[in-house]
Amino acid sequence: MSAKSGQESLAINGGTPLRTEPFTTWPVHGEAEAKAVMDVANSGKWWRCAYSADELEEKEEGQIEGRSRVEAFEEQFAKAHKAKYAIAVTNGTCALEIALRAIGILPGDEVITTPYTFIATSKCIMNQLAVPVYTDIDPTNYNMDADQIEDLITPKTKAILPVHFSGNLCDMDKINAIAKKHNLKVIEDAAHAHGVEYKGKQFAGTLGDIGCFSFQESKNVACGEGGMILTNNKEYYDLCYSLHHLGRLPGELWYKHFHLAWNYRMTEFTAAIGLVQLSRLFEQNELREKNYQHLMNGLSQLPGIRVCQNNPDMTKHSHHLQMLMYNSEEVGGIHRDQFVDSLNAEGIPALTGYTFPNYANPFMTSEETGARYTAASISFPDYSEYAKKCPITERACYDESIWLEHRLMLGTTKDMDDIIAGFSKVIQAYQG
Repeated sequence: MSAKSGQESLAINGGTPLRTEPFTTWPVHGEAEAKAVMDVANSGKWWRCAYSADELEEKEEGQIEGRSRVEAFEEQFAKAHKAKYAIAVTNGTCALEIALRAIGILPGDEVITTPYTFIATSKCIMNQLAVPVYTDIDPTNYNMDADQIEDLITPKTKAILPVHFSGNLCDMDKINAIAKKHNLKVIEDAAHAHGVEYKGKQFAGTLGDIGCFSFQESKNVACGEGGMILTNNKEYYDLCYSLHHLGRLPGELWYKHFHLAWNYRMTEFTAAIGLVQLSRLFEQNELREKNYQHLMNGLSQLPGIRVCQNNPDMTKHSHHLQMLMYNSEEVGGIHRDQFVDSLNAEGIPALTGYTFPNYANPFMTSEETGARYTAASISFPDYSEYAKKCPITERACYDESIWLEHRLMLGTTKDMDDIIAGFSKVIQAYQG
């Protein structure tokens, strides 16, 4: 078969799509979520503070009915991740901002992080008028390259903010060792890492000083919006609680505020949905793991496709994203974007991922952003220089990465076989 005739068979060129049946949709929801929300509506208590201190104290651990759903969600999320303390907030971005404030990040401080993540990880730093400093990413797994961290530390460095991208754990042993050596704090962005276990005994979000989760609708625990802070440090818990609650302190007067702070409280409706979603998390993650193994066994045998390596110390994975690395030279020189468009035309949902790295976002080099730092007498870096410093990130964004969503892993073995067949069809067509 000639290259031309092979490409004519592709759906993007008018051929018959390999699959027209839809895959599993997300979020998974049903009567349980509807009842949970209705129960809150009927209670007439729509925020945590509608419950008196006496009511909260009277309830047994694990009880949901007749108590604040926010408190119950915190309790159960902490227990699921073997953490001592949890604070439910409005979203994952807020969780990160609170965490940075709690560890003492001030204007002009530097925080080492990754450029290959959602922009909230950089924004939460910059909203404190602190300065993101980027490592490149590891070419085998797209997480921050921990080997680069130490060379980036300066007297202004105060923290490291690793992101467990796609649910794959960063090298936390190395990151924590560097942090301890240089007296730095570690904030985990665990927005993709719900239920991710490390060495069979700890969970993502409890490996650093403070861990932050997101419950935005695409996440493995989906509430539309929402976030959670985990910590095993009582001092950080007390401060994070106050910062999310307008600076209030327990036992003090209602209108007495002790910190510059936000109202980042989660609603009872959000927590009610979160409790139901959390109850399915580990069972769903087990199904994702099963389907992941089957899918990656098939995809890894195809030319032009390489599977991102998982942290070998992970004993439970969220598989929030299935990360693939594409090599156009092995697929007839076809660019990654055209390849992904062809997959989508075949009925195989695939994404190219981030349009550009965090440091290439327009606001990073805008006059407005620079002016804010200048007004505070803070030197603002030239973030355009990072394109040369982060070649692996550049390659991932513009040429290499392919994402498969976690919802696909909740399907059947046939679904996995169809994804493999879709990749194979497109690769063979472009190879000729």
